[in-house]
Amino acid sequence: MILLAAKALLTLFVVMDPVGLAPVFVALAGGRTAEEQTRTARRAVRVAGGILLAFALFGPGLLEYLGISMDAFRVAGGLLLFKIAVDMVFAHRERETDEEKAEASLRDDISVFPLAIPLLAGPGAMTSIMILTAEARSVPGGLLVVLGATGVVLALAYAALALSGHLARLLGRTGINVVTRVLGVMLSALAVQYVADGVLEFLTQALR
Repeated sequence: MILLAAKALLTLFVVMDPVGLAPVFVALAGGRTAEEQTRTARRAVRVAGGILLAFALFGPGLLEYLGISMDAFRVAGGLLLFKIAVDMVFAHRERETDEEKAEASLRDDISVFPLAIPLLAGPGAMTSIMILTAEARSVPGGLLVVLGATGVVLALAYAALALSGHLARLLGRTGINVVTRVLGVMLSALAVQYVADGVLEFLTQALR
């Protein structure tokens, strides 16, 4: 259970990258009052939490309904996470398209889009929590552990957003880039492990 909790915390923290979100939040909400920024951050985390909870509870059932094995999803998810990791390492992260960025700059409420989706509860986070939930089935109380880890990371994300101005000034662009690259390397290793586990299970089933 401890290993599952540590893996869930590390995976979701790396994927969501609260530190990397700080300058994005400053750019989107820097002109708002402190109270408005806090309210926006709180709502974004609540919405992201609801989305991830839905994927944790109903995602595996949806895959089963569609006839998609967890191993296939693990390989596909690993490849997706690896792409995200490469973008993090080479500082070429596109969590939203140019059209989405333009729309976000014109919207009054940025908490749902783009903060909750796709910055917090993006494809990487959705994929990760579904894989973690599937792995948690073999651990007593595993689902609660994964949900608890998700709550902790979302709380850290809220703290990073609420303190984004101070964090951005403290680390600076260089410091944030360094943290993002380190997390990208860790995520790439995790993604390779997901793919290896899925392929190994495929081979094991084929040889039976």
